Amino acid sequence: MATPHSNPSSHRRILNWRIRHWPEPLRLTSLGFGRFFYGQGPEPGPITLTSKRVYILPTRMGLSYALLLLILLLSAINYNNNLTYALTFLLTSIGFLTMLHSYRNLLHLQINIGNPAAVFCGEYAQVPIRLENRLQPSSDAISLQIPGQPAVTVRIVELQPLQTVIPMHTTQRGLHAIPRVRISSVFPLGLFRVWAHAEQLRYQLVYPAPDPHAARPQQTSYQATLSGDRGRGADDFAGLRSYHPGDSLRHIHWKAVARSEALYTKEFGGDRCEELWLNWDQLPQLDNEARLSRLTRWVLDAHRTQLRYGLRLPGTCLKLASGAEHQQRCLKALALFDQQPNDPMP
Repeated sequence: MATPHSNPSSHRRILNWRIRHWPEPLRLTSLGFGRFFYGQGPEPGPITLTSKRVYILPTRMGLSYALLLLILLLSAINYNNNLTYALTFLLTSIGFLTMLHSYRNLLHLQINIGNPAAVFCGEYAQVPIRLENRLQPSSDAISLQIPGQPAVTVRIVELQPLQTVIPMHTTQRGLHAIPRVRISSVFPLGLFRVWAHAEQLRYQLVYPAPDPHAARPQQTSYQATLSGDRGRGADDFAGLRSYHPGDSLRHIHWKAVARSEALYTKEFGGDRCEELWLNWDQLPQLDNEARLSRLTRWVLDAHRTQLRYGLRLPGTCLKLASGAEHQQRCLKALALFDQQPNDPMP
């Protein structure tokens, strides 16, 4: 049975339900800290980073810088040295200017997260995100990251929108809500870290990982013909195709190799697999996830060889068909098989 990702949104919903039963002052304080760490939750449209959504704190370097200023100030007071006073005030003004520029680097930034393309479990999904800032000439060294995933650093120049993608590693099949995106920056001097959270109602469809060692099922229907073969017969020569790893060396057309220095495999007509049913009940010895993995491999192989195939799952039957749309329907049915009722649905 598929279980959804451990999602910050679900944890936040449980936390907010508990917080509603707390006393009023404590509840308001806790909700404020929740926005500080997790943002404001999923939102339907583009998100604009207003002053209430942008947070700033000193980095380790910033704290060290503040300690240095304190030491300089104490030295200036102790020795009554005007040059030390001047240096202290100069560095302090630089620190305040850095704080201002750090904060303005994210202010008024507009974020719009898109729905990523479906991927197989274990692959990295590429989450599209569009950034735009119409009130600032540029936004530099902006880091985009889904918690626990690799970060991407971008720069917006000359008021032009930027389209980029951020990676998200998938570990579980199904339909999952895109977690919140953390937008942060330490521009310009690394003394302050500014950050905000953006989370929209976007979803990622994850197909089961295909079984790498699955053989094609044997329960198929055949039709004897020599026309339009799939290269699976062994009677009459029908043509050439590009070599695929695993093809028999006996079927390689060596004369064509000598002429073009490219590998070609001979195809033969004869008995051709016309119809192929991929049935859940064909795999009683496997658990649910292993069955889905095996059926995913069969769907990919059947589509690659241009067969008409159908898919039978408990409670679902997809009729015989072929083509890219049919393949996507089959893979989506496998991805959403036995999904929990409280999982997000499109």
